[in-house]
Amino acid sequence: MEHSITTPTPMDSTASKIQQLQKAFAELESHRAVTLNLKWKQLEEHFHGLQKSLKRRFTELEEQEKEFDTKIVESKEMLEKRKAAVVAKEQTSLEKLQEKRDAALSAIVTALGKHENPLSSGPGIVTRENKVEAPCLEDKAINVLVSMGRINDTAKSVQNMNALVKSYPGLVKLCQEMNSEGLLKFISDNRKDLVTLKEEIPVALRAAHDPASLVLDSLKGFYGADMVNSDAKKDSNLIGLRRTCIMLMECLSSLILGLDVDSVSGIISDNAKERAKAIAEGWKPKLDYLDIDASNGNSLEAHAFLQLLATFGINSDFDQACLSKLIPMVSRRRQTAELCRYLGLSDKMPGVIDVLVKNGRQIDAVNLAFAFELTDQFSPISLLKSYLSEAKKMLSPAKPGNTSPGVSAQNDVNEKELTALKAVIKCIEDHKLEQQFQVEPLQKQVLEIEKAKADKKRGTEVAKPQSKRPRANGASHVPRAANAASDKNFYGGMTERYPQYVYDRPAYAYAAPNNHHIPSYGTPAYSFSPSHGNFFGNAYQYHTAYLH
Repeated sequence: MEHSITTPTPMDSTASKIQQLQKAFAELESHRAVTLNLKWKQLEEHFHGLQKSLKRRFTELEEQEKEFDTKIVESKEMLEKRKAAVVAKEQTSLEKLQEKRDAALSAIVTALGKHENPLSSGPGIVTRENKVEAPCLEDKAINVLVSMGRINDTAKSVQNMNALVKSYPGLVKLCQEMNSEGLLKFISDNRKDLVTLKEEIPVALRAAHDPASLVLDSLKGFYGADMVNSDAKKDSNLIGLRRTCIMLMECLSSLILGLDVDSVSGIISDNAKERAKAIAEGWKPKLDYLDIDASNGNSLEAHAFLQLLATFGINSDFDQACLSKLIPMVSRRRQTAELCRYLGLSDKMPGVIDVLVKNGRQIDAVNLAFAFELTDQFSPISLLKSYLSEAKKMLSPAKPGNTSPGVSAQNDVNEKELTALKAVIKCIEDHKLEQQFQVEPLQKQVLEIEKAKADKKRGTEVAKPQSKRPRANGASHVPRAANAASDKNFYGGMTERYPQYVYDRPAYAYAAPNNHHIPSYGTPAYSFSPSHGNFFGNAYQYHTAYLH
């Protein structure tokens, strides 16, 4: 070994080193006036002792290295023997398994032969006909075994799914029966617990023999009976149905997430892709009626269309420029960034953000700029300041001739200013921009406006004439229907709390607990207002009921 050859060289030169040291010591002693107490004999003995100790340690290390090399060789030999033994056992097990399979196959072939031709010769007599039919019988036997295996696997998989789908096991049965209408109704009946449903539906979809077709079947009523878009916005049941359809497509995407190409093709077949493409081509002309401000960036129609393309992987069949024009219509949806990535629209985002900025949607632009790392190109601070500046320009006083200009118009201006301020504060907090944009002055303005609103409300309540209350003896009280209009004017039109305008952005409102509008579910299915949303930490507008 290398070190065993080179190491003795400095060891052999120790004697010469000692001689040189002796000469140096003698010369040093000759120059000193006083004789050193140490004698050269003592130094020489010390160095010889060190030399012997080093040689002894070196010999021990060599012996340990030899032992280590021997153990390595022995371990390799042992591993090779164990490996050979394992291979031999595997081969023996495979041979036994093959023998059992052949025996079972032979028994099935014999049974099928007797069943199909009971008058044929016995197993000991081989006829020409039996020789010809043997391969066919073997194929049939294999088919029987495969089908039996599939049935057993399906039963086991359904049992496993029932174990996983604990909260709503009825989902598994509906998916297994390919009952799209029942699935939609089930989700509608349990819409208050959609968080759990979204976790269990992807698991339940595995029970369907064709999950993609089941989801496509659920899309049949998405546009209702050729309903006009303006009417559709007023139909809460249709809105709920559309949200459910989007959720089912998202669940199908969750099911195939992380699978390889072959596994995905087993769930979404070419036939399902063709069906999805036909549905998308039927939906596309209906989107022409929408504009960039459709639903203030919260369009369910545009979202469903893009989700359909992403889930079934058919975006390559549509023009990317046309798809990018739909992004501003869904800019407030929390799924927008992921949809753009799935659809291959990441390179189109600078143009989309430009469109949003030009249309007064700076907060949407800031969110997308952070999502696609375009903050160097689009400064968030500049966009937010521009949003506040443009919002103030829109806060003009009421025009002459308005009813009750002193109260209604001022309340409207206060609401708009308050909404704009809260939207900017929420955006700053979401993206951790406090170091670059101080929120304290904005929060101070919010408090001042809210205090002024509260003072006005108290003053209005004091000035309001007290209406007669019904007596305790059960005397009836007639509502003041004739004074409804005057009451509305008296309160300054406060019944319309959040008027629609280009800078009215409730989806990004500052998350103060008393400003949340919780939809009521005491009415029939999906009876929530499409114009009111909740304010979540991700700064995208979506209803609590469907978390879209």
